[in-house]
Amino acid sequence: MDHWNAPPRPNTYAEHMLIESILIGEFPVGSTLPGERTLASELGVTRPTLREALQRLARDGWLTVQQGKATVVNDYLQEGGLNVLSALVVHSEHLPEGFVRQLLEVRLQLAPAYTRAAVEQHAGRVSAVLAEHEALEDTPETFAAFDWRLHRQLTIDSENMIYAMIMNGFADFYEAVARSYFRPKISRVTSGRFYADLAAAAKAGDGERAQEVSGKAMSDSIALWEQALAVGPQVGGPGPDYGGVEFWR
Repeated sequence: MDHWNAPPRPNTYAEHMLIESILIGEFPVGSTLPGERTLASELGVTRPTLREALQRLARDGWLTVQQGKATVVNDYLQEGGLNVLSALVVHSEHLPEGFVRQLLEVRLQLAPAYTRAAVEQHAGRVSAVLAEHEALEDTPETFAAFDWRLHRQLTIDSENMIYAMIMNGFADFYEAVARSYFRPKISRVTSGRFYADLAAAAKAGDGERAQEVSGKAMSDSIALWEQALAVGPQVGGPGPDYGGVEFWR
């Protein structure tokens, strides 16, 4: 029985189903939810359980809940915070168009800073992680796993807990997207050069150089992602999906 998964708690189930209904447009932005009695009956939960789920969704920016008034669906892409990002990853089949590119653009802003900080704070630890790159098997899966380990360690070694928490919010999604990104050979070659250049900067304890190397690599990753999307499945065979979203589209 160790392999059995516990059923979700009723409030977690209600929250999940409400987010799903919002994302598929059953409850579009600006609309109001049915009354508590109706909604609780439709979800098969008690009204106290529903209220708890609604409060959590309101806290995260999905809803506006006011006593004595109908609950309104917010524009969650403008009102939401990190928990909305995490929920979008869980419901990745409903990602907004351009989500991955925007995620890469944010990484372009963040990665050079946390990479520099990591090398300046813990050059030896960064070097130890990067020492693995020369023996990487030339597969998308191997590169994806290593890239996740590297960036997560860089955020930790930066000693800025916010970087690490942001990265942790994308744990499963990161590797799934990275496997698609690393399918074309050019992506693996380009990242291999990045790992080697960053290893040299870390060995020298040169945070400024590490920042430059990281910035170029993050910029290159955006260009390669766009190139792969434009070319389509001819690059390396049929396109995989990441969490239910087709990569080649």
